Amino acid sequence: MSEPILQVAGLTGGYSPRRPVLHDVTFEVRAGEMVGLIGLNGAGKSTTIKHILGLMKPHQGQVKVDGVTLEDNAERYRSAFAYVPETPVLFDELTVEEHLRLTGMAYHVAEPAFGERQEQLLDEFQMRPKRGAFASHLSKGMKQKVMIMNALLSEPPLYMIDEPFLGLDPLGIRSLLERLVEVKKKGSAILMSSHILSTVEAYCDRFIVMHQGKVAAYGTLEEVCKTAGIETRGGALEDAFYKLVTEGRQ
Repeated sequence: MSEPILQVAGLTGGYSPRRPVLHDVTFEVRAGEMVGLIGLNGAGKSTTIKHILGLMKPHQGQVKVDGVTLEDNAERYRSAFAYVPETPVLFDELTVEEHLRLTGMAYHVAEPAFGERQEQLLDEFQMRPKRGAFASHLSKGMKQKVMIMNALLSEPPLYMIDEPFLGLDPLGIRSLLERLVEVKKKGSAILMSSHILSTVEAYCDRFIVMHQGKVAAYGTLEEVCKTAGIETRGGALEDAFYKLVTEGRQ
């Protein structure tokens, strides 16, 4: 079996060495799978993602993306993932099209492929009429679409998506989910954090349940349910999640 695209091993970290937020967090995301990262507010999901992004340095443990750590090869590490944050971050004085162009340059997307992907994304996310609009003139939902389009344009080995459905209209949500299924089939790995457990259950292959900075359960739906001590059935993820985070299982 090939090496996982994302490997998080024994990760302990946080903002202060004396009071770590994360405690021995271990999981992996393989090529061609979508893994759901779920937990209550303050469970450590965002801190985990910040460590993967390289914005925070682990106190202990290691993070590898595409087989390398940030220290091993920073350029390869960073070019191997695309990130969609919960709150859109755009340049006010750049247009939608200019954001896509900037992303294409950053990820070295060849010109023919760039043009084809750009036009397809503008159509899929109903953003063609806004291609020349400045980011400062876009609604939050439209800004989120631009962030998602930028991530999809680069076609990296790993996608990290944090609460992607906030602000999106129903067509935008459907377009995103359809594209995630498509990129997964092509072999990309996806780590998606979301509070919408029904969607996570329907689309993800495996799940990481975080609670109080630790991994409370990890694996397939059947494995998560077994850890929670419940039967596997439709809607079981929500029941397992509720039991894991209210009974204080670690």
